[in-house]
Amino acid sequence: MDSYRLHYFPESGNSYKLALMLTLCGQAFEPVWTDFAARVTWTPEWRRTVNAMGEIPVLEMSGASLTQTGPILLRLAEKYDRLGGADEAERFEVLRWLFWDNQKLSGFMAAYRFRRSFMQNSDPAVLAFLRGRVDDFLGIVEERVTDRPFVVGDRATIADLSMCAYLSFPADETGYDLGSSHPKTYAWLGRIAAMPGWQAPYDLLPGPRLRRFDSPSVDAGSLAPCLGAARA
Repeated sequence: MDSYRLHYFPESGNSYKLALMLTLCGQAFEPVWTDFAARVTWTPEWRRTVNAMGEIPVLEMSGASLTQTGPILLRLAEKYDRLGGADEAERFEVLRWLFWDNQKLSGFMAAYRFRRSFMQNSDPAVLAFLRGRVDDFLGIVEERVTDRPFVVGDRATIADLSMCAYLSFPADETGYDLGSSHPKTYAWLGRIAAMPGWQAPYDLLPGPRLRRFDSPSVDAGSLAPCLGAARA
């Protein structure tokens, strides 16, 4: 039987993707909190012993260290026969949206949210640029889930888990009231949250949190409670 250790920090959406996937597959994991704020992942020792790429998360699977969330999600989906594509066409769609998310939605939302909420004196011009890209990507998601319950089709896949991760954190961190601005996306997130075993990010990823700073005025509109609070 495989054992899992997940190196993470609570604000990491990529860590949440793996924690949620393991949980939905019925697999327990040992959480290994990482002091991201102290730049531990930048140290030569950490990169030599944990991840040469200098990135979080890292999933230890029975002693083997796995990195990069996309390939890990694919491996877990195959191993547990959960949340993968049912046929060749679906597997292609899963890969297509998984790769798009890693480069576009997750990549830019992660950068925007971090600079907005966890960096002091962020450059408003940089924030405005990043938010414009996120707005574009959210528009793509909104259209995609308008006429289908999940990204690939009638059932959730790892593409949904990957794309939902950074959107599942509290709205006062992301700066998006998705219920108002992107109602189809918000409804899609609700369908994911209704999956048996689902848990919100900070429930799955405990431990000391990054320091929060006042949100810059680049955001507009009111902020809704996080999805987990809305469900409660």
